[in-house]
Amino acid sequence: MMPFPVTTPGAQQTPPPPKHCGISSPISLAAPKETDCILTQKLIETLKPFGVLEEEEELQRRILILEKLNSLVKEWIREISESKSLPPAVIESVGGKIFTFGSYRLGVHTKGTDIDALCIAPRHVDRSDFFTSFYDKLKLHEEVKDLRAVEEAFVPVIKLCFDGIEIDILFARLALQTIPEDLDLRDDSLLKNLDIRCIRSLNGCRVTDEILHLVPNIDNFRLTLRAIRLWAKCHNIYSNILGFLGGVSWAMLVARTCQLYPNAVASTLVRKFFLVFSEWEWPNPVLLKEPEERNLNLPVWDPRVNPSDRYHLMPIITPAYPQQNSTYNVSVSTRMVMIEEFKQGLAITHEILLSRAEWSKLFEAPSFFQKYKHYIVLLASAPTEKQHLEWVGLVESKIRILVGSLEKNEFITLAHVNPQSFPAPRENPDKEEFRTMWVIGLMLKKPEDSEVLSIDLTYDIQSFKDTVYRQAINSKMFEMDMTIAAMHLRRKELHQLLPNHVLQTKKTHSVEDVRLTTLNDGSLDLSADSESRMSAPSPARAAKTGPMTGSSQGRNSPAPAIMAASVTNMQITEVSSQQVNPGESSGGASRESTSQTASQPAMSLPPKPTITRVVSSTLLVNHPPRPSGSTATNIANPIVGV
Repeated sequence: MMPFPVTTPGAQQTPPPPKHCGISSPISLAAPKETDCILTQKLIETLKPFGVLEEEEELQRRILILEKLNSLVKEWIREISESKSLPPAVIESVGGKIFTFGSYRLGVHTKGTDIDALCIAPRHVDRSDFFTSFYDKLKLHEEVKDLRAVEEAFVPVIKLCFDGIEIDILFARLALQTIPEDLDLRDDSLLKNLDIRCIRSLNGCRVTDEILHLVPNIDNFRLTLRAIRLWAKCHNIYSNILGFLGGVSWAMLVARTCQLYPNAVASTLVRKFFLVFSEWEWPNPVLLKEPEERNLNLPVWDPRVNPSDRYHLMPIITPAYPQQNSTYNVSVSTRMVMIEEFKQGLAITHEILLSRAEWSKLFEAPSFFQKYKHYIVLLASAPTEKQHLEWVGLVESKIRILVGSLEKNEFITLAHVNPQSFPAPRENPDKEEFRTMWVIGLMLKKPEDSEVLSIDLTYDIQSFKDTVYRQAINSKMFEMDMTIAAMHLRRKELHQLLPNHVLQTKKTHSVEDVRLTTLNDGSLDLSADSESRMSAPSPARAAKTGPMTGSSQGRNSPAPAIMAASVTNMQITEVSSQQVNPGESSGGASRESTSQTASQPAMSLPPKPTITRVVSSTLLVNHPPRPSGSTATNIANPIVGV
């Protein structure tokens, strides 16, 4: 395994020589106590069953694979050099090297995770060579499987499976005649005269190396980071693409904690991590070092110069030039969720310190599906597995746009997206299709002057769909029968789409039929009964809706269509009742139910929320229109961010 700071109980560690790291002095230089060392050992024992500590055999296998890949790169660069008639002396020493970054380079990878790698080549090797001759060389290697090139990506990459290990290889060409073995990618001068794609490719390695250079004790950092990564994944706040934090951001937060407590062991650092960031005054940035200007005219994060940087809610700045904010996707809702988790983590680690709880409590998953009364379920569907993988990736990358738009509504306190996606039941059992869904929990607040709240989300949902379809069409990804659907479900209706082990509840729910339908008007109707008796009878209770069914609407729409009754608007309604469970109320709301319908065109302005009493029903309606012609280009952009 990777080395860990295992301390024998009863023996105190001798503090290392002072090493000042970071932009400020440490908060504490205290050496670990005996209890800290015991708690650290208990933390290690707790982590083992989760599989976050890789076995030595698996580690050696990865090292061997990287050595083989490194040899292939050197051999390929020599062949390219010969084909371009370089002098024999240069060919002999031309070099070339594979660097790693991400979780593997940080030393916190887990069993089965992929390896992020970077191929460094001298100036006479082009990117086109990497995606042609090197690709062909890999293709001929017997241990390489599932080889695919993504040359047009924001950061171009070759993906492959080498002897069972997934590897992503980026490429960077340096302005050097040869690549020395002792090359230090942290050298800023290497960025001179490079194209932007090479700079992006280098960034991962440069940031990772800089983080390791800026922590006072790498072993303590690694064990602490393993614990925090596991905690973040268990609590569903590990996802850069959905507006939470990704791996490099968590690493930088842990690194900053290590700088503030340079002599602390992992058990102390985990506790201090929650202490520091539950009290952090966002949007003050987290910095591991003072930003430096290298006069290379590269864009850097600087709110004094860039107005857009002033709107970042939770800035965590990468330490390598050009400095960037790794958390630009964070929204008001995701920040609220993470801060609440920091506070809960602090409370749990305090209990652990007082021997009132075990470390395992820190890694217990929260009950997301019991937390809110109302949920929006997004469903992406495609006819083939290959199309589904591409479609799901695109839809997931845009969900944060919908969350940002929902946050703008004055009656939505929180829009909490669960980073986990789930397989969805087929709409038509006889039709081959692949379906994935995401769940967004809504916390509502009612107006001060009324007991009834109506929220119109037509524009938000429609703008989100239009954005996804427009990008799919523009990138030539879109295929017929690729669809997005959105529906509202109350908490007690989630079991109709999600199994009990996901919902984490043993409560027996009363089964209420739900119908998923599509309207011709391209609008969304999301409706549900209130969770208690309403003052007016629900039509859905008088006449139950049927099961999920569908029929084709023709080639003008990518989604199956089902004829349904005409509806006029889309609303979320909150109705008060006499009996309220305080644990289920949100934003001061006494009683909540949801009814959403729509008939307004996609390009209409968002209607103002109106206060009306709406009789609830269980009708769930959604329609994913396909932008076409001039209409696709004229759709108003949804509001993004805050």
